[in-house]
Amino acid sequence: MELKIPTPHIEAKEGEIAPNILLPGDPLRAKFIAENFLAGAKQFNSTRNMLGYTGFYRDVPVSVMGTGMGGPSIGIYSHELIHGYGVKRLIRVGTAGALQEHVHVRDLVFAMGACSEAGYITKLGLPGIPALTCSFGMLVKGVYKAADYGISYHVGNVVTSDVFYAPEKCAGGGLSFADMGALAVEMESAVLYANAALAGVEALSILTISDSMVTGESTDAKERETSFEEMMQVALDIFVA
Repeated sequence: MELKIPTPHIEAKEGEIAPNILLPGDPLRAKFIAENFLAGAKQFNSTRNMLGYTGFYRDVPVSVMGTGMGGPSIGIYSHELIHGYGVKRLIRVGTAGALQEHVHVRDLVFAMGACSEAGYITKLGLPGIPALTCSFGMLVKGVYKAADYGISYHVGNVVTSDVFYAPEKCAGGGLSFADMGALAVEMESAVLYANAALAGVEALSILTISDSMVTGESTDAKERETSFEEMMQVALDIFVA
């Protein structure tokens, strides 16, 4: 069902949001991308301080907007962007925690698939467990770009969880997604992929490893806001490849 614009959470007018959009969780990262990567960027949203901008990257119109943290939040914004503003290609650019020893801080992870621990997926009423995957076309373009730039990257499954601070008493015991090869854990990709699949549009998550569940390596909040330029560059290049 198409939505009327402006939508409940996005104040943009018709035509102010491009068919291609980057979706960082942090609205300040959206502002950083607009100011440092897009030409002629204009702000289209400030509702709930979820900043959104549209500009040009190599003459291609591109938007960028924060989504907040967690599945329900990206679920709302991606739904409104797709069904209200006609967005066709959505790339999440976010952070994740490594689940494998060979995945290091600042490496890129392309989420080919997303194992779900998110309650959002169960509310869709599907008859079984969905295989939530990205757009293969965007994945291939992104991997080639990362290789061209000489960036350390990994391709595989990630885990989308509703829990950021997992109780220690619940850790361990039985098999984990890490035992099945999941590369990293985050909180949004499965929901984005589900919304994209339901609407027949393209989606991809590119994640920078901000910390490791295995080695204890980590980055600070300021680094997560401004220093993940490689991920941003690769994501933008997908739109013009």
